[in-house]
Amino acid sequence: MIPGQVHSRTATALAAVERALAELRRGGIVVLRDDDGGGGLVIAAEACGPRALQRLQGLAQLAPVLVTTRRRAEAIGMEIPPHIAGGMGETNKPITLDLPDGVPADVILQPHETEEAGRHAALRYLSRPVASHAPRIAETAIELAKLARLLPAVVLGPLTNDPKNKRRDWARDQDLIYVDAADVLTYEESAARNLQQVAQAHVPLEGAENARILAWRPSDGGKEHLAIVVGEIDPTEPVLIRLHSECFTGDLLGSLRCDCGVQLRGAIAEISRQGSGVLLYLAQEGRGIGLVNKLRAYELQDDGFDTIDANEQLGFDADERIYAPAATVLSRMGIKRVRLMTNNPQKISQLERYGIEVAERVAHSFPANGHNENYLRTKAERAGHLL
Repeated sequence: MIPGQVHSRTATALAAVERALAELRRGGIVVLRDDDGGGGLVIAAEACGPRALQRLQGLAQLAPVLVTTRRRAEAIGMEIPPHIAGGMGETNKPITLDLPDGVPADVILQPHETEEAGRHAALRYLSRPVASHAPRIAETAIELAKLARLLPAVVLGPLTNDPKNKRRDWARDQDLIYVDAADVLTYEESAARNLQQVAQAHVPLEGAENARILAWRPSDGGKEHLAIVVGEIDPTEPVLIRLHSECFTGDLLGSLRCDCGVQLRGAIAEISRQGSGVLLYLAQEGRGIGLVNKLRAYELQDDGFDTIDANEQLGFDADERIYAPAATVLSRMGIKRVRLMTNNPQKISQLERYGIEVAERVAHSFPANGHNENYLRTKAERAGHLL
């Protein structure tokens, strides 16, 4: 196969996933199919309206179920037997719950302490969970919800096996968005590999007047990442860089709940002081869970959960970020060796996994401000940050 054909196939797969994400966010139905012919109809639980649910019930070949992660199921009051979803500690394994008539799909939004608790008693385990029938469909449906920056919870309408690969034509006939499971599960890595520079401009910054911003976009038109280049970099020497995940509350509003704002401005100032370097501003708000879910996590933190437990209570991993986009941008800029400003060992291992040599770790921390002591303590004690 020629390179152009490979690129075209990848671009088509990325676009299919992007359409599926948009459909989930608007409360629509997405058709999933895995390589073995298993399939399902998917609606995001938090966007599931009565009309879409009624249509899903009419199209599905088995009774719809609620699929979420183990930790989220526990957060709404379910007692999960150890043998379900591989045992304790596997927070993101799909858990399949019966969805009896009269129980709204958005029950997943309610913590078990609320007055809605009576509804949760109606949720019963299936004797033969869908996960045992089509585990990849359940896994992929959860991943699709995460990529859409929605809670990892979906209504799943199981479909019978499709060995002759007729599902795509059927979806078209029903006017439904179709996507292959394999494309969903490889979406982030594929999007990262397809980043291309689409714009650049000289943008004088406070403390770094000789700065340029380069914008990078994947071929499906998805999340854009930025490279803030200060001074003139020399790719033949290790380049001073900072990987900074966007933080609307900290970077723009000056929130004191985290240290993101001071880290951002401090990194730009330090790069300018040293003469040159790059700050990559990565589109992965809230450690990759999105702004809305970050605000939900803040609510849980106000109730006493730390930042890691709050993310897991919502059904996410403690950190959902990947650094393949950062590695791709650096490679496209000709940067192979870096001096990395970070306190997070994961950033070092991730960059090296993708072929970027970390020649030196440059410490980058700031004092607590009276509001973020617990946040910083959790990063050090539970996430292994070198503070």
